[in-house]
Amino acid sequence: MNILDIIDKKEKNQKLTKEELEYAVNGFLSGEIKDYQMSAFLTEIDLLGLSDEETLNLTDIMLKSGETLNLGIDTVDKHSTGGVGDKTTIILAPLVASLGVSVAKMSGRGLGHTGGTIDKLESIPGFKTSMSLEQFKNQVKKIQIALVGQMGNLVPADKKIYALRDVTGTVDSVPLIASSVMSKKLASGSNKIVIDLKVGTGALVDNLEDAEALGNLMIKIGKHYHKDTACLLTNMYEPLGLAVGNSLEVIESINTLKGKGPKDVTELVLDLAALMVSMEKGISEEEAKAKALENLQNGKAYHKFLEWVIAQGGNLEGLKTAQNTKTITSSKSGYISKIDALAIGKLARKLGAGRLKEGDEIDPEVGFVLNKKVGDKITEGEALITVYYNDKQVSDEEILNCFEISDYQITPKLIIGKLK
Repeated sequence: MNILDIIDKKEKNQKLTKEELEYAVNGFLSGEIKDYQMSAFLTEIDLLGLSDEETLNLTDIMLKSGETLNLGIDTVDKHSTGGVGDKTTIILAPLVASLGVSVAKMSGRGLGHTGGTIDKLESIPGFKTSMSLEQFKNQVKKIQIALVGQMGNLVPADKKIYALRDVTGTVDSVPLIASSVMSKKLASGSNKIVIDLKVGTGALVDNLEDAEALGNLMIKIGKHYHKDTACLLTNMYEPLGLAVGNSLEVIESINTLKGKGPKDVTELVLDLAALMVSMEKGISEEEAKAKALENLQNGKAYHKFLEWVIAQGGNLEGLKTAQNTKTITSSKSGYISKIDALAIGKLARKLGAGRLKEGDEIDPEVGFVLNKKVGDKITEGEALITVYYNDKQVSDEEILNCFEISDYQITPKLIIGKLK
Protein backbone atom coordinates (compact mmCIF):
# COMPACT_ATOMS: atom_id res chain seq x y z
CA MET A 1 0.00 0.00 0.00
CA ASN A 2 1.31 3.50 -0.82
CA ILE A 3 -0.10 7.01 -0.76
CA LEU A 4 0.24 7.58 -4.52
CA ASP A 5 -2.06 4.63 -5.27
CA ILE A 6 -4.56 5.90 -2.71
CA ILE A 7 -4.50 9.43 -4.21
CA ASP A 8 -4.93 7.91 -7.68
CA LYS A 9 -7.88 5.81 -6.48
CA LYS A 10 -9.62 8.83 -4.97
CA GLU A 11 -8.84 10.86 -8.12
CA LYS A 12 -10.85 8.21 -10.01
CA ASN A 13 -13.65 8.73 -7.46
CA GLN A 14 -13.42 5.17 -6.19
CA LYS A 15 -14.42 4.25 -2.65
CA LEU A 16 -11.54 3.98 -0.19
CA THR A 17 -11.34 1.17 2.33
CA LYS A 18 -10.87 1.84 6.02
CA GLU A 19 -7.38 0.36 5.73
CA GLU A 20 -6.45 2.82 2.97
CA LEU A 21 -7.74 5.78 4.97
CA GLU A 22 -5.91 4.48 8.02
CA TYR A 23 -2.68 4.20 6.04
CA ALA A 24 -3.00 7.80 4.80
CA VAL A 25 -3.88 9.33 8.18
CA ASN A 26 -1.42 7.37 10.31
CA GLY A 27 1.33 7.73 7.70
CA PHE A 28 0.92 11.51 7.73
CA LEU A 29 0.91 11.54 11.52
CA SER A 30 4.15 9.53 11.67
CA GLY A 31 5.87 11.68 9.03
CA GLU A 32 6.15 8.87 6.50
CA ILE A 33 3.66 10.70 4.26
CA LYS A 34 4.82 14.25 3.54
CA ASP A 35 2.84 17.49 3.66
CA TYR A 36 2.71 17.82 -0.13
CA GLN A 37 1.36 14.26 -0.49
CA MET A 38 -1.30 14.78 2.17
CA SER A 39 -2.20 18.11 0.57
CA ALA A 40 -2.86 16.29 -2.72
CA PHE A 41 -4.97 13.68 -0.91
CA LEU A 42 -7.02 16.33 0.94
CA THR A 43 -7.54 18.23 -2.32
CA GLU A 44 -9.02 15.12 -3.97
CA ILE A 45 -11.38 14.68 -1.01
CA ASP A 46 -12.30 18.35 -1.25
CA LEU A 47 -13.08 17.99 -4.96
CA LEU A 48 -14.79 14.58 -4.99
CA GLY A 49 -16.04 14.10 -1.43
CA LEU A 50 -16.38 10.94 0.64
CA SER A 51 -19.31 8.60 1.18
CA ASP A 52 -20.97 8.54 4.62
CA GLU A 53 -19.23 5.22 5.31
CA GLU A 54 -15.84 6.67 4.36
CA THR A 55 -16.49 9.71 6.55
CA LEU A 56 -17.47 7.51 9.51
CA ASN A 57 -14.28 5.51 8.99
CA LEU A 58 -12.15 8.66 8.75
CA THR A 59 -13.73 9.99 11.96
CA ASP A 60 -13.03 6.73 13.75
CA ILE A 61 -9.41 6.64 12.55
CA MET A 62 -8.76 10.20 13.74
CA LEU A 63 -10.55 9.54 17.04
CA LYS A 64 -8.39 6.46 17.67
CA SER A 65 -5.15 8.20 16.67
CA GLY A 66 -4.81 9.25 20.30
CA GLU A 67 -6.43 9.00 23.71
CA THR A 68 -10.05 9.67 24.58
CA LEU A 69 -11.16 11.50 27.69
CA ASN A 70 -13.48 10.11 30.34
CA LEU A 71 -14.29 12.85 32.81
CA GLY A 72 -16.51 10.69 34.98
CA ILE A 73 -19.24 13.38 34.93
CA ASP A 74 -21.93 14.39 32.44
CA THR A 75 -20.91 17.29 30.21
CA VAL A 76 -22.37 19.07 27.17
CA ASP A 77 -20.15 20.27 24.35
CA LYS A 78 -20.85 22.91 21.72
CA HIS A 79 -19.06 23.43 18.45
CA SER A 80 -19.27 26.17 15.84
CA THR A 81 -18.17 25.43 12.29
CA GLY A 82 -16.62 28.88 12.16
CA GLY A 83 -17.55 32.31 10.99
CA VAL A 84 -16.66 35.99 11.04
CA GLY A 85 -17.20 37.67 14.40
CA ASP A 86 -18.28 34.37 15.96
CA LYS A 87 -17.51 34.74 19.64
CA THR A 88 -20.42 32.67 20.96
CA THR A 89 -18.33 30.08 22.85
CA ILE A 90 -16.75 32.75 25.05
CA ILE A 91 -20.24 33.82 26.16
CA LEU A 92 -22.08 30.52 25.97
CA ALA A 93 -19.70 28.32 27.97
CA PRO A 94 -19.82 30.38 31.21
CA LEU A 95 -23.55 31.03 30.74
CA VAL A 96 -24.35 27.32 30.55
CA ALA A 97 -21.93 26.54 33.39
CA SER A 98 -23.67 29.17 35.54
CA LEU A 99 -26.86 27.09 35.13
CA GLY A 100 -25.21 24.00 36.57
CA VAL A 101 -24.36 22.27 33.29
CA SER A 102 -20.71 21.28 32.98
CA VAL A 103 -18.86 22.36 29.84
CA ALA A 104 -15.61 20.59 28.90
CA LYS A 105 -14.48 21.89 25.56
CA MET A 106 -11.61 21.71 23.11
CA SER A 107 -11.59 24.61 20.65
CA GLY A 108 -9.59 25.44 17.55
CA ARG A 109 -7.55 28.27 16.13
CA GLY A 110 -8.59 30.36 13.16
CA LEU A 111 -9.26 28.38 9.99
CA GLY A 112 -9.10 30.22 6.65
CA HIS A 113 -10.77 33.62 6.97
CA THR A 114 -12.68 32.59 10.12
CA GLY A 115 -11.60 33.44 13.64
CA GLY A 116 -10.69 30.83 16.25
CA THR A 117 -11.83 30.73 19.88
CA ILE A 118 -8.34 29.81 21.10
CA ASP A 119 -6.80 32.82 19.33
CA LYS A 120 -9.45 35.07 20.88
CA LEU A 121 -8.92 33.74 24.39
CA GLU A 122 -5.15 34.13 24.01
CA SER A 123 -5.68 37.86 23.47
CA ILE A 124 -6.36 37.91 27.23
CA PRO A 125 -2.86 38.25 28.77
CA GLY A 126 -1.85 35.16 30.71
CA PHE A 127 -4.83 33.04 29.62
CA LYS A 128 -3.59 29.44 29.34
CA THR A 129 -5.16 27.45 26.54
CA SER A 130 -3.24 24.28 27.32
CA MET A 131 -3.22 22.09 30.40
CA SER A 132 -2.78 18.45 31.32
CA LEU A 133 -5.72 16.05 31.09
CA GLU A 134 -5.74 15.81 34.87
CA GLN A 135 -5.84 19.60 35.27
CA PHE A 136 -8.63 19.76 32.68
CA LYS A 137 -10.74 17.17 34.55
CA ASN A 138 -10.14 18.82 37.92
CA GLN A 139 -11.12 22.26 36.65
CA VAL A 140 -14.39 20.97 35.17
CA LYS A 141 -15.22 19.21 38.44
CA LYS A 142 -14.35 22.33 40.47
CA ILE A 143 -15.98 25.18 38.48
CA GLN A 144 -17.94 23.25 35.78
CA ILE A 145 -16.04 24.83 32.89
CA ALA A 146 -12.71 24.34 31.14
CA LEU A 147 -11.71 25.24 27.60
CA VAL A 148 -8.44 24.37 25.90
CA GLY A 149 -6.90 23.86 22.49
CA GLN A 150 -6.32 20.33 21.29
CA MET A 151 -4.36 18.88 24.16
CA GLY A 152 -2.31 15.94 25.25
CA ASN A 153 -2.65 13.06 22.86
CA LEU A 154 -6.31 13.67 21.99
CA VAL A 155 -6.95 13.43 18.24
CA PRO A 156 -3.37 14.22 17.15
CA ALA A 157 -4.21 13.23 13.56
CA ASP A 158 -6.87 15.90 13.33
CA LYS A 159 -4.59 18.51 14.88
CA LYS A 160 -1.98 17.95 12.16
CA ILE A 161 -4.50 17.69 9.31
CA TYR A 162 -6.42 20.75 10.58
CA ALA A 163 -3.28 22.91 10.39
CA LEU A 164 -2.59 21.69 6.84
CA ARG A 165 -6.18 22.31 5.68
CA ASP A 166 -5.94 25.90 6.86
CA VAL A 167 -3.15 26.68 4.38
CA THR A 168 -4.10 24.43 1.45
CA GLY A 169 -7.59 25.67 0.57
CA THR A 170 -9.37 22.54 1.82
CA VAL A 171 -11.31 24.05 4.72
CA ASP A 172 -14.77 23.85 3.13
CA SER A 173 -14.97 20.10 2.45
CA VAL A 174 -18.11 18.62 4.06
CA PRO A 175 -16.58 15.22 4.99
CA LEU A 176 -13.36 16.85 6.26
CA ILE A 177 -15.32 19.29 8.41
CA ALA A 178 -17.57 16.51 9.75
CA SER A 179 -14.73 14.14 10.62
CA SER A 180 -12.65 16.93 12.17
CA VAL A 181 -15.47 18.30 14.32
CA MET A 182 -16.85 14.97 15.45
CA SER A 183 -13.51 13.30 16.20
CA LYS A 184 -12.70 16.17 18.59
CA LYS A 185 -16.15 16.15 20.16
CA LEU A 186 -16.11 12.38 20.67
CA ALA A 187 -12.59 12.42 22.11
CA SER A 188 -13.43 15.11 24.67
CA GLY A 189 -15.86 12.75 26.38
CA SER A 190 -19.04 14.83 26.43
CA ASN A 191 -22.34 12.98 26.56
CA LYS A 192 -24.24 15.52 24.48
CA ILE A 193 -23.17 17.67 21.54
CA VAL A 194 -24.71 20.88 20.15
CA ILE A 195 -23.42 22.19 16.81
CA ASP A 196 -23.77 25.77 15.59
CA LEU A 197 -23.47 25.26 11.84
CA LYS A 198 -22.81 28.56 10.09
CA VAL A 199 -24.27 29.09 6.62
CA GLY A 200 -23.32 31.93 4.28
CA THR A 201 -20.51 33.79 2.59
CA GLY A 202 -18.56 34.15 5.84
CA ALA A 203 -18.83 30.46 6.75
CA LEU A 204 -16.95 27.37 5.64
CA VAL A 205 -20.27 26.26 4.11
CA ASP A 206 -21.89 28.92 1.96
CA ASN A 207 -25.20 27.30 0.96
CA LEU A 208 -28.14 25.71 2.75
CA GLU A 209 -28.02 22.41 0.82
CA ASP A 210 -24.42 21.65 1.85
CA ALA A 211 -25.12 22.88 5.38
CA GLU A 212 -28.05 20.48 5.80
CA ALA A 213 -25.92 17.65 4.40
CA LEU A 214 -23.11 18.48 6.85
CA GLY A 215 -25.49 18.84 9.79
CA ASN A 216 -27.22 15.53 9.10
CA LEU A 217 -23.85 13.82 8.62
CA MET A 218 -22.55 15.05 11.99
CA ILE A 219 -25.78 13.97 13.69
CA LYS A 220 -25.41 10.55 12.04
CA ILE A 221 -21.85 10.26 13.35
CA GLY A 222 -23.00 11.32 16.83
CA LYS A 223 -25.77 8.73 16.88
CA HIS A 224 -23.33 6.06 15.68
CA TYR A 225 -21.37 6.72 18.88
CA HIS A 226 -24.56 6.95 21.00
CA LYS A 227 -24.19 10.68 21.59
CA ASP A 228 -27.26 12.93 21.74
CA THR A 229 -26.49 15.45 18.97
CA ALA A 230 -28.39 18.52 17.75
CA CYS A 231 -27.57 21.19 15.18
CA LEU A 232 -28.65 24.80 14.64
CA LEU A 233 -28.17 26.30 11.16
CA THR A 234 -27.35 29.99 11.62
CA ASN A 235 -26.80 33.01 9.40
CA MET A 236 -23.23 33.93 8.40
CA TYR A 237 -24.01 36.15 5.40
CA GLU A 238 -22.98 39.09 7.58
CA PRO A 239 -20.57 39.10 10.55
CA LEU A 240 -22.06 37.99 13.86
CA GLY A 241 -22.34 40.92 16.22
CA LEU A 242 -20.41 44.13 15.68
CA ALA A 243 -16.80 43.20 16.54
CA VAL A 244 -14.42 41.28 14.25
CA GLY A 245 -10.93 40.65 15.66
CA ASN A 246 -9.60 38.85 18.70
CA SER A 247 -9.46 41.38 21.56
CA LEU A 248 -12.41 43.30 20.14
CA GLU A 249 -14.53 40.13 20.21
CA VAL A 250 -13.54 39.36 23.79
CA ILE A 251 -14.68 42.85 24.77
CA GLU A 252 -18.00 42.32 22.97
CA SER A 253 -18.35 38.96 24.74
CA ILE A 254 -17.90 40.65 28.10
CA ASN A 255 -20.53 43.25 27.21
CA THR A 256 -22.93 40.47 26.19
CA LEU A 257 -22.32 38.62 29.47
CA LYS A 258 -23.27 41.86 31.22
CA GLY A 259 -26.54 41.92 29.27
CA LYS A 260 -25.39 44.69 26.91
CA GLY A 261 -24.44 42.72 23.81
CA PRO A 262 -25.63 43.07 20.21
CA LYS A 263 -29.09 41.66 19.57
CA ASP A 264 -28.00 38.90 17.17
CA VAL A 265 -25.19 37.63 19.43
CA THR A 266 -27.49 37.57 22.47
CA GLU A 267 -30.26 35.81 20.55
CA LEU A 268 -27.93 33.11 19.22
CA VAL A 269 -26.29 32.50 22.61
CA LEU A 270 -29.69 32.12 24.26
CA ASP A 271 -30.92 29.67 21.59
CA LEU A 272 -27.77 27.55 21.89
CA ALA A 273 -27.92 27.66 25.70
CA ALA A 274 -31.56 26.58 25.56
CA LEU A 275 -30.58 23.51 23.52
CA MET A 276 -27.65 22.58 25.75
CA VAL A 277 -29.46 23.03 29.05
CA SER A 278 -32.67 21.33 27.90
CA MET A 279 -30.72 18.31 26.61
CA GLU A 280 -28.78 17.93 29.87
CA LYS A 281 -31.51 18.75 32.38
CA GLY A 282 -34.45 17.20 30.53
CA ILE A 283 -36.50 20.40 30.55
CA SER A 284 -38.17 22.25 27.67
CA GLU A 285 -36.12 24.62 25.53
CA GLU A 286 -38.49 27.43 26.52
CA GLU A 287 -37.80 26.91 30.22
CA ALA A 288 -34.07 26.54 29.60
CA LYS A 289 -33.98 29.76 27.55
CA ALA A 290 -35.79 31.69 30.28
CA LYS A 291 -33.23 30.49 32.86
CA ALA A 292 -30.35 31.47 30.53
CA LEU A 293 -31.78 34.96 29.98
CA GLU A 294 -32.16 35.40 33.74
CA ASN A 295 -28.47 34.57 34.31
CA LEU A 296 -27.37 37.01 31.62
CA GLN A 297 -29.38 39.72 33.34
CA ASN A 298 -28.56 38.95 37.00
CA GLY A 299 -24.75 38.80 36.56
CA LYS A 300 -24.31 35.08 37.32
CA ALA A 301 -23.05 34.32 33.79
CA TYR A 302 -20.51 37.16 33.95
CA HIS A 303 -19.25 36.06 37.37
CA LYS A 304 -18.81 32.50 36.06
CA PHE A 305 -16.79 33.99 33.17
CA LEU A 306 -14.53 35.82 35.63
CA GLU A 307 -14.06 32.63 37.65
CA TRP A 308 -13.14 30.77 34.45
CA VAL A 309 -10.65 33.42 33.28
CA ILE A 310 -8.93 33.49 36.68
CA ALA A 311 -8.78 29.66 36.78
CA GLN A 312 -6.91 29.66 33.47
CA GLY A 313 -4.53 32.48 34.44
CA GLY A 314 -6.08 35.34 32.47
CA ASN A 315 -5.79 39.03 33.34
CA LEU A 316 -8.61 41.07 31.80
CA GLU A 317 -6.98 44.35 32.84
CA GLY A 318 -4.25 43.69 30.29
CA LEU A 319 -6.67 43.25 27.38
CA LYS A 320 -5.64 45.71 24.65
CA THR A 321 -6.93 46.96 21.31
CA ALA A 322 -4.93 48.80 18.66
CA GLN A 323 -4.39 52.51 19.40
CA ASN A 324 -4.70 53.48 15.74
CA THR A 325 -8.28 53.78 14.54
CA LYS A 326 -10.12 55.23 11.59
CA THR A 327 -13.84 55.49 10.97
CA ILE A 328 -15.26 54.95 7.49
CA THR A 329 -18.45 56.84 6.74
CA SER A 330 -21.26 56.16 4.29
CA SER A 331 -21.26 57.93 0.93
CA LYS A 332 -25.06 57.68 0.60
CA SER A 333 -28.27 57.38 2.58
CA GLY A 334 -30.54 54.35 2.67
CA TYR A 335 -30.62 50.94 4.33
CA ILE A 336 -27.77 48.46 4.75
CA SER A 337 -28.76 45.60 2.43
CA LYS A 338 -25.52 43.57 2.51
CA ILE A 339 -22.34 43.21 4.57
CA ASP A 340 -20.02 40.70 2.91
CA ALA A 341 -18.84 38.53 5.79
CA LEU A 342 -16.23 36.74 3.68
CA ALA A 343 -14.69 40.02 2.52
CA ILE A 344 -14.70 41.42 6.07
CA GLY A 345 -13.02 38.24 7.32
CA LYS A 346 -10.32 38.45 4.66
CA LEU A 347 -9.66 42.12 5.41
CA ALA A 348 -9.37 41.34 9.13
CA ARG A 349 -6.81 38.68 8.23
CA LYS A 350 -4.99 41.24 6.08
CA LEU A 351 -4.78 43.54 9.12
CA GLY A 352 -3.15 40.67 11.03
CA ALA A 353 -6.16 39.20 12.88
CA GLY A 354 -5.78 35.84 11.08
CA ARG A 355 -3.21 33.67 9.32
CA LEU A 356 -2.24 33.47 5.67
CA LYS A 357 0.08 30.52 6.29
CA GLU A 358 0.78 28.05 9.05
CA GLY A 359 2.87 29.57 11.80
CA ASP A 360 1.91 33.20 11.10
CA GLU A 361 1.72 35.38 14.21
CA ILE A 362 -1.67 36.89 14.96
CA ASP A 363 -2.06 40.49 16.09
CA PRO A 364 -4.78 40.25 18.77
CA GLU A 365 -5.35 44.02 18.88
CA VAL A 366 -6.60 44.66 15.32
CA GLY A 367 -9.93 44.32 13.59
CA PHE A 368 -13.22 46.09 12.93
CA VAL A 369 -16.24 47.31 14.83
CA LEU A 370 -19.36 47.69 12.72
CA ASN A 371 -21.55 50.68 13.41
CA LYS A 372 -24.43 49.25 11.38
CA LYS A 373 -25.96 45.85 10.62
CA VAL A 374 -28.02 44.59 7.69
CA GLY A 375 -31.45 46.24 7.82
CA ASP A 376 -30.24 49.36 9.65
CA LYS A 377 -30.94 52.84 8.30
CA ILE A 378 -27.94 55.02 7.49
CA THR A 379 -27.49 58.60 6.33
CA GLU A 380 -24.75 60.04 4.15
CA GLY A 381 -21.68 60.85 6.25
CA GLU A 382 -22.75 58.60 9.13
CA ALA A 383 -20.22 56.14 10.61
CA LEU A 384 -20.30 52.75 8.90
CA ILE A 385 -17.37 50.88 10.45
CA THR A 386 -14.32 51.61 12.63
CA VAL A 387 -10.95 50.06 11.80
CA TYR A 388 -8.43 49.16 14.52
CA TYR A 389 -4.93 48.76 13.06
CA ASN A 390 -1.23 48.63 13.91
CA ASP A 391 1.46 48.15 11.26
CA LYS A 392 -0.83 46.75 8.52
CA GLN A 393 -3.63 48.66 6.85
CA VAL A 394 -6.49 48.21 4.40
CA SER A 395 -7.84 50.88 2.08
CA ASP A 396 -11.14 52.70 2.54
CA GLU A 397 -12.22 51.40 -0.87
CA GLU A 398 -11.65 47.77 0.15
CA ILE A 399 -13.81 48.31 3.21
CA LEU A 400 -16.60 50.18 1.41
CA ASN A 401 -16.79 47.36 -1.15
CA CYS A 402 -17.97 45.07 1.67
CA PHE A 403 -21.20 47.04 2.02
CA GLU A 404 -24.29 47.55 -0.13
CA ILE A 405 -26.81 50.30 0.61
CA SER A 406 -30.29 50.20 -0.94
CA ASP A 407 -33.52 52.12 -0.84
CA TYR A 408 -35.39 49.17 0.70
CA GLN A 409 -35.13 47.60 4.15
CA ILE A 410 -34.64 43.87 4.72
CA THR A 411 -34.70 41.90 7.96
CA PRO A 412 -32.20 39.02 8.00
CA LYS A 413 -33.12 35.74 9.68
CA LEU A 414 -30.57 34.59 12.26
CA ILE A 415 -31.73 31.00 12.84
CA ILE A 416 -32.12 29.29 9.46
CA GLY A 417 -33.07 25.84 10.73
CA LYS A 418 -32.68 23.14 13.38
CA LEU A 419 -31.65 19.50 12.92
CA LYS A 420 -31.90 16.77 15.59
